[in-house]
Amino acid sequence: IQAQGAFIQGIFGIGGETCGTIHMVCKSPDEILDEKRIPLDAHRKILVGGSLVTLGAVQKAIQAKASALVVGGFHSLDLRKLLGYELGVAITGGEQIGLTLILTEGFGQIAMAHRTFDLLKRHEGHMASCSGATQIRAGVMRPEIIIARKDVTHHVPHDYEGKGLNLGAVVRVIREPHFGQLGKVTALPPQLTALET
Repeated sequence: IQAQGAFIQGIFGIGGETCGTIHMVCKSPDEILDEKRIPLDAHRKILVGGSLVTLGAVQKAIQAKASALVVGGFHSLDLRKLLGYELGVAITGGEQIGLTLILTEGFGQIAMAHRTFDLLKRHEGHMASCSGATQIRAGVMRPEIIIARKDVTHHVPHDYEGKGLNLGAVVRVIREPHFGQLGKVTALPPQLTALET
């Protein structure tokens, strides 16, 4: 299945697959999403915040029947309060809290990457599908947001094969000490390589 659109992967999420209309509730990627910013009419909306969402805002979004919240970060202690238990290392995505929560950066207050925020802002009002399913260990899965574009047509040859990582591809580092930085792939050594770790 192929489509023209946008694809965003987060760092961590909870809640299963859902869909809704993208709705920006913060004006910049470093703003905190608190209860006051949650609209009363959030039904079937994917609410996009900035650097952090408060526990109160998540609870209000659940009451307002939002489909999902997409933000930079969330405090781990608030996650435990929200779920009512400590989350283990298993796959997430089966939590029944009333919405899907996707963190694009991680735990704590971390401004959403400008490129991610701007991409979501450009697609405000568009329908999107998202999933909070996350698995950190073997067979890594990341939460994701898929925004289909109906206004773009593109012919794909029947023998087209999607390419994986290739030279010139833009990548984003998700580990310290260079967390959040963007770079371009300059080499793909074919042989096995031992890392420092």
